[in-house]
Amino acid sequence: MKYLVGVVRIFVGILFIISGFIKLNDPVGFSFKLEEYFSQGVLDLPFLTPFTLAISILVVIVEVMVGVMLILGYKRKLTVWTLLAMIIFFTFLTFYSAYFNKVTDCGCFGDAIKLTPWESFTKDVVLLVLILIIYVGRKYITPLVNSKTLMSVLYVSFIACVGYVYYVLNHLPVIDFRPYEIGKNIEEGMNTPANAPKAVFEYKWKFNVNGNEEIYVTNGDYPTVDGEFIDVETEEIQAGYEPPVHDFTIEQNGEDFAASLLQEPKLVMVIAYDLRKSNLEVFKEIKAVTDKALKAGFKVIGMSASGPDQTDALKKENNLAFDFYFTDETTLKTIVRSNPGVLVLEKGTIVQKLHYNDLENLIFE
Repeated sequence: MKYLVGVVRIFVGILFIISGFIKLNDPVGFSFKLEEYFSQGVLDLPFLTPFTLAISILVVIVEVMVGVMLILGYKRKLTVWTLLAMIIFFTFLTFYSAYFNKVTDCGCFGDAIKLTPWESFTKDVVLLVLILIIYVGRKYITPLVNSKTLMSVLYVSFIACVGYVYYVLNHLPVIDFRPYEIGKNIEEGMNTPANAPKAVFEYKWKFNVNGNEEIYVTNGDYPTVDGEFIDVETEEIQAGYEPPVHDFTIEQNGEDFAASLLQEPKLVMVIAYDLRKSNLEVFKEIKAVTDKALKAGFKVIGMSASGPDQTDALKKENNLAFDFYFTDETTLKTIVRSNPGVLVLEKGTIVQKLHYNDLENLIFE
């Protein structure tokens, strides 16, 4: 039992550290995921929505620190009970999401590893079993190093977590796992390979045959049945390939200009997913850098999910020399973790992506 607990302890600790670090790298993205969970259609906890970023930061730092504490063997009672509480909560959450199909991705590993709802639940069940092993054999958890070294590692780990999260909040994630990272071509990301797997659907056809209700199952073809058609039920039994970039449009007056704009040799995108939540003071600096871009021969556009009343008012107030286009809010949140943020593209390829705190680093050549 002692050796089993030792191996499981290291494995679970490393897993918590990795999972926590991935979310620590992108706390804003994790906060968006928490907004989904707190929404009316899921857990119905809207009063928590304003605090999602703070909660996300707290959760990921605790996740990393608990992993470190478990490996080091620090305060085993507190550590094991914290692990149990976290995994029981997450197991309930992933089961709820999977069973009721509420949230399609738990966000357990951020954008680095995408898991289906049932995969997330299975992962948590396995972790629950492992943590129960640790709980049963908790007496075998002993410190790996002396108390002075142990406390030094804990302090350094905590300070590193706080410093790292502060940096990514005021700039951008250090590691970008999304399909809009620098160097990626947006148009290519929307393409589906010719040999990509296609979705498979199961059709349950209901017919009245000689007064009896009968069901015929096919994968799409209309069955040859000597009877009266009543109804059909469709179920996706195998998901098809989904391009990494989807739901990407750049609309104005109901027309999508994405195809033409992504062919621009020099394009600057000013992205503000929701102007009600944007740092509006930054648009004075946005005005200066976009005017500079226009003089350098760049085409500049704004992209927002806010309505024309808000975008027109912002444009007038700051004397912006570019027009705004409509893009889905979720897509804009995915593109850049800054509100506003700025991208520079060359024929659809992202060459620069900056937080509003780093606008002075924009280069227009």
